[in-house]
Parts: sequence; structure tokens; C-alpha cells
Amino acid sequence: MSAYDDLMRFQRSTEALAKVAGRLNWDQETMMPRGAADQRGEESAALESVLHARRTDAKIGDWLSAIDDSSLDAAGQANMRLIRHSYERNKKMPADLAAEIARLCSVSQGVWAEARANDDFAAFAPTLETVIDLKRQEGAALADGGDPYDALIDDYEPDCTAAELAQMFDAMRPGLVDLRAAVLDAPKPKALNHEFDENKQMGLARKLAKTFGYDMARGRVDKAVHPFSSGSGNDVRITTRTAGRDPFNCIYSTIHEVGHGAYEQNVDQAHLFTPVGGGVSMGVHESQSRIYENQLGRSRAFCGWLYKQMVKKFGDFGIPDAEAFYKTVNRVHNGYIRTEADEVQYNLHIMMRFDLERALIQGDLEVADLEGAWNDRFKADFGYDVDKASNGVLQDVHWPVGLLGYFPTYSLGNVYAGCLHEALRADIPDLDAQLSKGDTSGATTWLRDKVQVHGGLMRPREVIAQAIGGEPSEAPLMAYLKAKFSDLYGFS
Repeated sequence: MSAYDDLMRFQRSTEALAKVAGRLNWDQETMMPRGAADQRGEESAALESVLHARRTDAKIGDWLSAIDDSSLDAAGQANMRLIRHSYERNKKMPADLAAEIARLCSVSQGVWAEARANDDFAAFAPTLETVIDLKRQEGAALADGGDPYDALIDDYEPDCTAAELAQMFDAMRPGLVDLRAAVLDAPKPKALNHEFDENKQMGLARKLAKTFGYDMARGRVDKAVHPFSSGSGNDVRITTRTAGRDPFNCIYSTIHEVGHGAYEQNVDQAHLFTPVGGGVSMGVHESQSRIYENQLGRSRAFCGWLYKQMVKKFGDFGIPDAEAFYKTVNRVHNGYIRTEADEVQYNLHIMMRFDLERALIQGDLEVADLEGAWNDRFKADFGYDVDKASNGVLQDVHWPVGLLGYFPTYSLGNVYAGCLHEALRADIPDLDAQLSKGDTSGATTWLRDKVQVHGGLMRPREVIAQAIGGEPSEAPLMAYLKAKFSDLYGFS
């Protein structure tokens, strides 16, 4: 066992350094002075060089060869599987390329933020061209003759390919398009038309975080341009954003990120600083954030409780009762922004990004043509023109920071959330009675025990399959969407 113990001591330090790198990223998005961008890029590159050297250290290969996996318990075997996968993957990645990606993507974020504020894609395009070139190099190095986009997906959803995702999305698309058309033909619920104090929004956001089980003693809620979650174990931080006339942006961004944060906080503490000590994949991660946000947070029962909190916080804001509020929360309407999209249209936003970034990595689309391709595809899918770059190709932070292969995990997470919601309701028949009181503990405890506590002990699809007692598919999500929105909009 000494080889395994030595390996895990080495791995513990690597995991700790990776968490420091994550904290640098959190600081950059929330508190870092604007003028520090270039310096932070150098810091990120230096730290990535150290991490890459540790992840490819020849000692890891010696330890892996010396250890008999069958002599280990389930956690030990899972750690060996994940370390071996990381070691073999990182050996394919040139150290200077890893460092340059870390440096550029740190700097790129600031360039993107300024271009987004000015609605000027041309100002960002040269930087994005370099990011895409580096990610193509990374994909080619990791693929070792295979599909480079599949190799990038593996960073976020192991054991998943673009072909499998495309097949799932193709199965979902017709039903989503038909449902969208039926909803948009129906009379619309009343929209909000009120100014909501942004400090009060943040107060409500922190209350909602606690309501959904987020441990504020091991976390914090801050503001960022693009909401995100960061960290694991006992330091898990989330961000949200506010808009004076759109409190739902803050409310549901917060609940969404709490789903991510709660997952990381609830992984068994015995696995802290080990490879299995965090969420198993982004698809499973998104299943938690999406079920918290949508099936729980946008349910009729929970909206009844939330309406009372809104009245207490903001007074009369023009919505007469809880049922009208529920309809307003779930209002399907035209819009440009993915993170603000309703449940019916959200996956169409993801499918568009999936196709575009896949084409970028494969070389079928160049950055010079990206804005036009985005605008054309958006018009074809949604039926109206993009009005400005910040509502179009510049709205998401993912490509600027090099997260190519990440987008499809959002829709995969929605599919997993649909499966989990079906099983959750079967196990907790009085779920609505609990949610109507603002009590999410039955649902969040079920998700903790079925999914979150396991961390990376199983493969992603296995985690969901064990939780639901069968193989996951898109059918429960599509059935849920049709039932919910046909009821809301009065069609069969």
C-alpha cells in the first residue's frame, strides 16, 4: 500500500494547488483591479506550468505501475482510474501550450469584457482567433488522431462524444420547436414592469441560497458579469448578477449556482483533496443546477412561497397573486440571452452553440465568419435578428476563456435533471406540499444522497442511472416540458 499512499500524498498537493488556481480565477471575475489583467495572465501561466509538471511527473507512472487496483477499496479504485486518465491525457499536452492557454485565456477575459461593453466583436476577434488556434492545437494533441472536439469534450464530460450528443439533440429538437411554436401562438402572461432595488435583490438572493441548502459558513455570494460557481469542499463560492427591472435574473442565477455549489459542498468530506472529491462531470453538475433552478425553483408550489417573499421585500410590484406570479416566472418570450431563456427555448440556445463551436474546432468555421454565422443561425432558429453583439456572439464568457466543449453539457444536464425529477417525485409524493412552504430539504436531501455525496466515485452516466434506477434518456425531460407548458398556456 505504500505506493498508493505516496501517490495520494503527491496528489493531495496537486489538488490543493489546483484549488489555488481556481481561487485566482474567482478573484479575477469578482474583485481583481481591471489594470491587473496582464499580470494575472502571467501568474496563471506560471501556476499552470507547475500543475502540468506535477500532473506529468514520471513518478506518477511508476506509482501507477506498482499499484494493484484490485487491492483497493471503491474510492481507491476510482482515484486510480481518474489519476491514470489525467496522467495519460496530460502527457499528450505540451507544457508550453498548456501555459500559453492559461496565460492567454486569463488576458482574453478582460478583452472580451471590454468588447462586450462596447458591442464590438471586431475588437475581440483577433484575441479569439488566437484562443481558437490554441484550442485546436490542444484538441489535436489530446485526440492523438481522433476527433479533436471529442478530446475537448472529455474535459467536461468523460465517456461522451459529439456524435452521441448530436443524436440526442436531433431527437429533442423537433419536439422543442413544436412546443415553442404552440406556446408563442398562445396569449402571453403579464410581464414584470417595475423597478426592483438591487441591494434588496442581493438580500433575497442570499436568503434563497440558504433556502436551497447552501452552507454560507463554507461559501459566499458575490456579483459578477457572468454568474458562476467556483471551488469545492469547504470553500465553495457562487456569484450572481442584478438588473433593476429583472429580479428573475438574480433570483434564478442564484438558485442555479447554488445547485452547483451545494453539489461541491455535499461531496463526502472523506474525499477532500482527492480526485473523487468533486463533481463527477459538468453534465451531472448541470443536472443539479438545472433541477434546483427549474423543476424546483420554477414549480407552481415554490413560486407560491416565493411570491410572498417578493411582496415582503418589494411591496406591490404589479402581479396580483401567486398563480399570476407563477405564470410570469415561466413566461415564454422572445429574447437573446441564454442565461435568461425559459425552459422551452433554453436548449435551442445550447444546440446552436454546440454546432458553432464544433465547426470552429474542426476548422469548418473561422472566427472572421463567426458573428455572421451566429446571427444567421439565430435568425433561422428564433425568427428575428440579433440587435447587437452583446446580445449575440459576445454574450457568453465560455469561448473567451477557452471552454470549448463545455456548452453541450448544459443540455445534457437538462436531460439528466428530467430523469432525476421524475424519480424524485415518485419517491416524495408530497413534494409540492413541502415546496409551497419554502421547504426544499426533502428534494435537496434526496439529491444529496442520490447524486452529490458520491463525487467522482462512479462514471457520470452511472451516477444518474443508479439514482433513477435505469438508463437516462431525454424522454422524461420532454414529457415534463410538454405537460408543464401545455398546462400553463392552455393547449393539449
